[in-house]
Amino acid sequence: MDLKNLWAPWRIKYIQGLGGSGECFICQNVKSPQNDTANLVLWRSPRCIVILNRFPYNNGHLLISPLRHIPDLEQATDEELLEMTKLVRESQKALSLAIRPHGFNIGMNFGRCSGAGLPGHLHIHIVPRWDGDTNFMKVCSDTAVISQGLTELLEQLKQISKEHNLPQF
Repeated sequence: MDLKNLWAPWRIKYIQGLGGSGECFICQNVKSPQNDTANLVLWRSPRCIVILNRFPYNNGHLLISPLRHIPDLEQATDEELLEMTKLVRESQKALSLAIRPHGFNIGMNFGRCSGAGLPGHLHIHIVPRWDGDTNFMKVCSDTAVISQGLTELLEQLKQISKEHNLPQF
């Protein structure tokens, strides 16, 4: 069997951050609104934040999280839950207008064993999907191809948000 390499140097920050004792990246983003563009923050609402996933499963992968550092739904207030749900709706609308996916995976993972990369801070994943988006890279090498730069998509989503008055709280 031939060894295959896929050069992805941007992933080292993710790898180095695993198991770290520092503050979670969502909390860091919450505390630094002056760095929203660099941190890929799409929206802030009174109780939540929407961030482009820096290590996406697919183009347009968003994370919706309460501002408070809480691990699961049990600690979330009704207001936080409602706002997160509204942001799911508005995120779907913005992504549909920007990149026209055919569908979405929307979900949550609780605990490392369930696949949570950040088990301590509650968040919802929104992953746009397209018919036939399983291509030869996924089938042959278990690799996803992300077809658009994160900062380019962030700017596109911000523009669509202005044009369509999203989100509305």
